[in-house]
Amino acid sequence: MPETDSPSPAPTEKACRLPRCRTSPGVARQRLRDFLAPFPVGELLLPTGELLVSELVTNAVQHARVPRDRLIHVHFNLTPDNTLRIEVHDADSEKPALREAPASAETGRGLLLVHKLAQSWGCSPREGGIGKFIWCLVTPEEAAA
Repeated sequence: MPETDSPSPAPTEKACRLPRCRTSPGVARQRLRDFLAPFPVGELLLPTGELLVSELVTNAVQHARVPRDRLIHVHFNLTPDNTLRIEVHDADSEKPALREAPASAETGRGLLLVHKLAQSWGCSPREGGIGKFIWCLVTPEEAAA
């Protein structure tokens, strides 16, 4: 009896490298859309995931004190329990500070959004000691809220 080919499952991890430029948050959002498209839970995770990856990449573009030619590494992982893990790596070792922005400020709310919308988040040093990565977790429950 011949075997039937079943479609291979979508990979549950994806990574990309982006330049430190103003278009990179939009590229990161598109990469996340592409990554989540094959998964039924993707529609639930996408709105919050897009906002959070955009904020984290924007922070890396605007605030990392490194040469312009250093790339930002973005990593997505979808766990078996449908938790989306987003990591944004940059070569600056300085940890970000969560702070309240004045009402009149036009910027400064990115980490506050991550703090409010993610199930959890944090900052860790990169392996090898150069730079850091900010990670956050998005679950369907947080995404639906």
